[in-house]
Amino acid sequence: MFKRVRKRLVAGVVAAVALTSGAVVATAPDAAAAGTTEYVYSAAMGRNVPVRIISGGGGAAKPTLYLLDGLRAPANNSGWLINTNVDSFMVGKGVNVAIPFGGGGSFYTDWQRTDPKLGKNKWETFLTRELPGYMKRKYNSDNRRNAVAGLSMSGTAALNLASRHPSFYKAVASYSGYPTVTMPGFNQGIQVSVMEMGGDPTNMWGIAPFGTWTANDPFLTANNLAGHYVYVSSGSGVGNRNAALVPGSANFDAVKFAQMVPLEVAASTSSRLYIARLAAVPGVKLKTHISPDGGHWWDYWQDRFKESWYTTFKPALR
Repeated sequence: MFKRVRKRLVAGVVAAVALTSGAVVATAPDAAAAGTTEYVYSAAMGRNVPVRIISGGGGAAKPTLYLLDGLRAPANNSGWLINTNVDSFMVGKGVNVAIPFGGGGSFYTDWQRTDPKLGKNKWETFLTRELPGYMKRKYNSDNRRNAVAGLSMSGTAALNLASRHPSFYKAVASYSGYPTVTMPGFNQGIQVSVMEMGGDPTNMWGIAPFGTWTANDPFLTANNLAGHYVYVSSGSGVGNRNAALVPGSANFDAVKFAQMVPLEVAASTSSRLYIARLAAVPGVKLKTHISPDGGHWWDYWQDRFKESWYTTFKPALR
């Protein structure tokens, strides 16, 4: 079994240099999306961070859901807004939603050093202290019922944040993430993905496998999620609704297939290993969706987000 896993890992590493999880193929006017874009100052990063915020409405203090973007997250928008309708879906749900822009290649973590290309990344501090403080002051977030979700790179990050801050987050969802950070293959794949964005991965968590790599591995810190709501999903890599990924289709795209299928195969391998690990953690309220189809793309993640809302976030944040 280990040999089979290693073969899949190698495929994932090779494909990592072409990560497309945050790629943008369309643009949407700002006014078309629900909520407002506001600029939240981060003292840790020394700059204003644009955040799309969907208010949960007036009245009593509200829970908050944080949605993180993928590897190629743009600085002035989010793939969630460009490629899905989850913003309008969340209107009227009684939950504040915060969607930060930027963070491409950062894994939404606190880097050890400022990177010449990716700059000063202190996303963990921003997401667990600075942005929640803003949400409490302006949107009456209770900072007690919090959840975080992400896809691909940020699926890994969401599980890491929830594991490192179990008293802050009640629920977490990973769509096509890679939560086995220090395992052979995945470790190299994460480093390659950071380099693909122009960053130096040693500036993030130090020289692997040393530094703080193990402290940021959701697989190793899974015990911290005891009693939490967790949702994990991945597909096979082939999206039956996306003709570009179906061999033999008139619209088959060999380049997209070569990029996206190995990514989802690797995500499926990592997610399955992580699910097996969570099975040994007491009290985890785990929901999974490991499907025989499903590409490494937004149509799949949009569906999985909506499913996770009903199965995981809604019961956790009530």
